[in-house]
Amino acid sequence: MQKNIYFVVLDLHTTDKDKIIQLFKDWTDYSSKLVEGELVKKDGQNALLPPSDTGETVGLNPHRLTLTFGVSASFLKKMKLEQKRPQLFKDLPPFPKEQLREKYTGGDIVIQACADDEQVAFHAIRNLIRKGRNAVTLRWSQSGFAAIGDRLETPRNLFGFKDGTANVTKEKDFDRVVWADSKDWMENGSYMAVRRIQMFLDTWDRTNLEEQENTFGRYKESGAPFGKKNEFDEVDLSLLPDDSHVRLAKEVDKPLLRRSYSYSDGIDEKLDNLTQVYSLSLSKRIQIILSRFKPTSELQTR
Repeated sequence: MQKNIYFVVLDLHTTDKDKIIQLFKDWTDYSSKLVEGELVKKDGQNALLPPSDTGETVGLNPHRLTLTFGVSASFLKKMKLEQKRPQLFKDLPPFPKEQLREKYTGGDIVIQACADDEQVAFHAIRNLIRKGRNAVTLRWSQSGFAAIGDRLETPRNLFGFKDGTANVTKEKDFDRVVWADSKDWMENGSYMAVRRIQMFLDTWDRTNLEEQENTFGRYKESGAPFGKKNEFDEVDLSLLPDDSHVRLAKEVDKPLLRRSYSYSDGIDEKLDNLTQVYSLSLSKRIQIILSRFKPTSELQTR
């Protein structure tokens, strides 16, 4: 997992099949250069034309840049490809306590850029959108950051707790949890669910340590589950509060890969709140996401 993310959701403004096919070919070409730290295209001799690459990463290495592309059910519908929609690809139902904002729902295409340098991630998205401006428009975007540190320990979220302890880390587990094994175009792809969550940090900061730990079912400093000493010790559900985050997730027993980034959009005048969390989950089956994606505490989400 890299330190920074830049995520965009795009809408199609054309359904010309040839144009969209060419767009994905162009994006493939650009992506192969971006992840190597190269310019997307070299300029010609005519200095009266705009540069082919916006240029803000000249002199920088790619900082472990990765690019992920996805299409939605609305993309398939607009392109008259609904017959290609996998049976598992279902719409997300309403979830408890969510308060969705229209501007952050829907969309046809997503692009995720992750890198250890924020400007590298931004540059990648900027140039991909620039290349597709005759076919797509920007619906919404979000940058984010993660406390990766020395990569020897699980990063902590803005609640101060370790985040991602139960994530898979081995290739064989990715095959079991993340990569789809359906015998169609989704094979070796994955289903992505994204949640833009507002955190009540002021409320959290006034909550006593015992109640904070009860919310998660883990000790704050060590990350160990209740009754254990180490972060990765086996969880004993009988020692956890009924509504704790860890207990609810373990009882569902459907693992997924969860990547969380924090973000700040300035001060919320109503809440005097500075920061939020952006959660992205990947799974080989959308049903797993459906069963796992539920807020677990009034303190955690809005």
